[in-house]
Amino acid sequence: MDIAIVSIYFVGLIIVGTRSFRIVKGVNSFFVADRAASFLFVAGSLFATIIGGSSTIGMAGLGYKHGLVGSWWLLVGAIGLFFLSLFLAEKVRGYTLYTLPEILEVQYGPQAKVFASALIVIAWMGIIAGQIVAAGKILETIVRVSPSLLMIITASVFIIYTVLGGQHSVVRTDTIQSSIIIIAILISIPLCLSRVGGLSLLRDTLSGEYFSFPVNQHFSWKSLAGYLFLVGSTYLVGPDIYSRLFCARNKKIARRATMAVALALVPCAFIITIIGMSARVLFPQISPEASFPTMINHVFPIGLNGLFMAALLSALMSSADTCLLTTSTILSADIIKPLAGTGMSERRLLLLSRFFIVLIGMISLLVALRLKGVIPSLLLGYTIYTSGLVFPILLGFYRDRLKLNRGGAISAMVIGGGVALSGKLMGLNDFGLCGFFLSGLVLIGASRIFRLSKQA
Repeated sequence: MDIAIVSIYFVGLIIVGTRSFRIVKGVNSFFVADRAASFLFVAGSLFATIIGGSSTIGMAGLGYKHGLVGSWWLLVGAIGLFFLSLFLAEKVRGYTLYTLPEILEVQYGPQAKVFASALIVIAWMGIIAGQIVAAGKILETIVRVSPSLLMIITASVFIIYTVLGGQHSVVRTDTIQSSIIIIAILISIPLCLSRVGGLSLLRDTLSGEYFSFPVNQHFSWKSLAGYLFLVGSTYLVGPDIYSRLFCARNKKIARRATMAVALALVPCAFIITIIGMSARVLFPQISPEASFPTMINHVFPIGLNGLFMAALLSALMSSADTCLLTTSTILSADIIKPLAGTGMSERRLLLLSRFFIVLIGMISLLVALRLKGVIPSLLLGYTIYTSGLVFPILLGFYRDRLKLNRGGAISAMVIGGGVALSGKLMGLNDFGLCGFFLSGLVLIGASRIFRLSKQA
């Protein structure tokens, strides 16, 4: 029965993609859903994009290992969205663009856009791969076949419906998925707590460290700072987040939808973490990232298992499809089109974008088949991205006041992202924060140097 429900769900997503295929009339439809998305579609799609593998499989695993402090993985995202809504959402929607790197082109010129695009494509393929890995972990609990085959099937489904309908497919399927996710989370928490004897018994069973907040012996203030700057800033300045704002009908909808999602993430963060903590009590021998699927498979009533598995897959696929479309759009519109000159028609650009959806999806699948953990792979992508791009983009909105220029921005991307990547490859996690703040210093310092050199 569980397999049947998941299969019906997959078929439904492809049907939505097929219907959306008829709506797409050009690149404006495919990339930004004709900039006509309502509050419901923007908020629903944004929520579903954020509640992905990191916020379900990954964050429940953090709760299983470290307790209530695991909720910070999503809480820092709520903080980032809150500030985005207050200060930047209307500015971003005010740009009638398709991608985040195009904002950098407006701020610093076409060369900065190319550097940013390349960095995003590299980082986001790792993030797509992380969602595919998580999907394989979910399906493995109900289908006793090779995890590699399950990852191939899952990746094929979201590649198909994304390549068919583009942004129209994504905002519609994400809104449906968002509804399923919310229902699943609200129903799952009382079921889990009833099995462990309630919140008070859960507290008595686990050590006090598991309920320590905001930090504990496993999660220090330095760890929190890393989450806040390296993860939270991707919600303030992120290509997948901005792609949603570009779709909004107007600036007001962009701001209101962002604030609504920021508020909704707070209870979700604690609920998902407590589910992982409950799994620690009931199933102490499992791997942390198996906690949420295991709870679904063993705690929930027969007949609901498949529905909740579909909800988890919704969370993963809604993140994967957005990242996939965003990455292919950046690659085709921001890297390949400028190289081709002015001769590329809308029809060719649309075909090229669909080709890259398939290509990037396949590469991400190959990466996924080699990965083992959800959070580490996502954190790698976030670290590279934030260390290279957050300061140039964020301060670029005030570039005239701060006297920033192209040379400073490109230097910040290369040095900040390079330091973070080098640190990750050498196993030096502190290099992520170093690269992040170094990027800001280089942006301001190098801009001043380039400006003085022109005056000399």
